[in-house]
Parts: sequence; C-alpha cells; structure tokens
Amino acid sequence: MDKVISFIQPSRNNLKYLKWSYNSIRKNLGYRHEICWADDFSDDGTWEWMNEIVKSDKNVKIHRNEGPTRLGHTILYDTLVDMATNDIIMIYHADMYACPNMDTEVLKHLERGKVVSATRIEPPLHPDGPEKILMDFGIEPEEFSEQELLNWLTMYSEENKDDENETTQGIFAPWAMYKDDFTSIGGHDPLYAPQSKEDSDIFNRFVLAGYELKQTWKGFVYHMTCRGSRFKDGALRNPAGQVFMKNRESSEWLAQNLKSTRNFIRKWGHMVKHDSLMMPIIPPKYDIGFVVENCDNNMLKELEPWCSDMYGDWVGHKGLGVNRYIEEEQPNTQFKLSKKLHSHHTEPTNDVVVRFDAQKLTSDSFQLIVNLAEMLKDSGEIGKMQYDIFDFEIKSLNTYEKDLINV
Repeated sequence: MDKVISFIQPSRNNLKYLKWSYNSIRKNLGYRHEICWADDFSDDGTWEWMNEIVKSDKNVKIHRNEGPTRLGHTILYDTLVDMATNDIIMIYHADMYACPNMDTEVLKHLERGKVVSATRIEPPLHPDGPEKILMDFGIEPEEFSEQELLNWLTMYSEENKDDENETTQGIFAPWAMYKDDFTSIGGHDPLYAPQSKEDSDIFNRFVLAGYELKQTWKGFVYHMTCRGSRFKDGALRNPAGQVFMKNRESSEWLAQNLKSTRNFIRKWGHMVKHDSLMMPIIPPKYDIGFVVENCDNNMLKELEPWCSDMYGDWVGHKGLGVNRYIEEEQPNTQFKLSKKLHSHHTEPTNDVVVRFDAQKLTSDSFQLIVNLAEMLKDSGEIGKMQYDIFDFEIKSLNTYEKDLINV
C-alpha cells in the first residue's frame, strides 16, 4: 500500500497564502493526501472558504478555534495531528508551495524513527544558509512565477541527478514523520503557546529520543516565509527589484518570542543551538542553584531563567520586589516561580551551586552563565572551585536532558 500523508496546516488570517498552498498540493501532488486545516479565529474569510472547499474535496478535514483569542500553532498542530487519519503527518506552513514530487522524495526516506524534511527554496528576505536555496520566484502569491520555478527545478534536477549527497542531517519545516512517533513523546510542548520555540524544543526531543533527522535535497517547497504573526503585513519589492518585509516584526511576535525564549532557557538551560544545517546541538541539562547577593529586580529578571533555583536576600524592599516579580512574570510561564525563588537562609540542595555578587556582574561574566552547561561538561569536577566572580560547589554532574523528552 502506498504511503500517504496528512498535511497539518493551521492558519490565522492567511487566506491568500493558504489558497495558494492548497492549490499547489492538489495540482502537483494530487488528491491522495489528506489535508488537515485549523482556522485560528481568523476574520479574513478563512473559515468560510474552508467550508466551501470541504464540499468538493472529501480529503480535507477542518477545525476552528472560535476564540475569543488565538490558540496558536503550538496547540493547533497537535489538535490537527489528533484529527489526522493517515499514519504519516507533515507539519506544513500555510505559506508553502508544494513542488512536484516533493511527497515522493520525502516518503522514500521515511521510516519509523526518522523525521524527514523537504528543502526550502526562498526569496532573499532572510540571510542565506547552507540548509536552503535562495531564489526569487516571487514574494507574494499574486506575483509568483510558477513556470519559472518549475523550469528551474527541471534544470536543477538534471544538473544534480548524480549527486551522491542526496540527504543531509537537520530539520526545518516542512517535516514528516509517523504519527505514533510524534505522539509517543507527547507532541509539542504547550509551554510555548501560542508560538515560537516550540519547533526548536521538539527538535531537541526528537534527537534525545533517538530519532534520525534527514533533509532531502530532491524534494522542495517554495516558502514565502514568516507570513503569520512575525511579518504579517507581507513583503514588498522596490523599483530596483530588491525585496524586503513591509514592516518590522510585529509587536505581538516580538513579545511572544521573548516569552518563549525565556521559557526555552528555563527548560533546557541554554539558548537554541544548532549547526549550519539545522541539526540541533543539545548541551547537558544540569541542576543549578544560584546564591546571589545584591540582586535587584532588574538583575533578578535577567538571572532567573538560567537556573533551577535561586537564593537571595529577599528582605525589605527586595522582598516586595521579588513578590512583584513573581506576580508579573508568573502569567508568562508554567514554571512555579514561588517554588524556584528562595530566601538566602535556605540551604541549597542543587547538584551545582554558584555563589556570586550581582553587582559585580559584567557582560563577560554573564556570558559564563550563558555557557555554563558547556563549561561544566568540558571541565567540571566534583568539589569547590573559584572562577572570575563565581564560587562553585559541584556536588554532582548528573544531567537531566533526557527527562525532557516527554511532555
């Protein structure tokens, strides 16, 4: 029996891109694959259009978030995976055009325990990288040069037909895997709802679960890029032909990206890391406690995500400050901050205890905190040591990153 895919496509006020994407799937890949759509409380006619499509296309499933606020793709990806009836799912953005044979090239590499990505062809709206191809075939659906893209693909395929490097290791959307592999680790972590860093989180978990990450260089999508929340106003082309986003990153995206970045650090103990081909790099996760003197609220905000527990002299006005910080920051995270922030009278029980004076922190010494996991991995030893402004007490070098595989 031929393998078939359930395409997983949430969308919010992205109707013109979703129409363009849908037409490419049906034109170039046919009707054998299922498409699962979620409308995230759109007001641009998306839900009405979806209801028209399902009248004639019986291999489309639809779901709507009725509001009053967005859920985001972190949640809706998993809602649609639950709805999908095929064994294989593909996480697929609403601003992607499916090139001919993309499905065949992905599926020929796909087995249980593997996650396979297609290669993105993108207009030059973002910096180039070795994991994608920058070619300008249009920045909006209304100026998309479909025939030029198809002609280029024919030429590219002919020129690279004998290339032995058909796949590389890495991952980026669109990616496909077996549905039961996805659900066995709990899907996306709602910690990152509505969006941002949920992909980096699940990619780390794929690696830790032992899944193989592959990217095929024979199957392609054309990707308009970031047409949801980040650059929701779309792109422009100036008279010289240069392309750029109409407006700066939306305030909604900037705020959510900051929130999700802080939660990623809380969970993993480091920033998002990957190599040039988007293969995740995962430093160890240690149990680290900070014992901090002279820590005002500004410094508390900077330091808190980087440790498991924090101990300080939260008395007087500082005590009021830490309570205010908890009150303001708790809505942004599922981590219980009241259980994370302790009086300096409490004896630290963490595997690694780091003592320092916050007033002595510089940008250089803060980088040591940022890179602490790598430092402990490379040169950490049981016992006490001093470095720069920090006093270390290392009781254990146990690591806990594999505890993070399942949501």
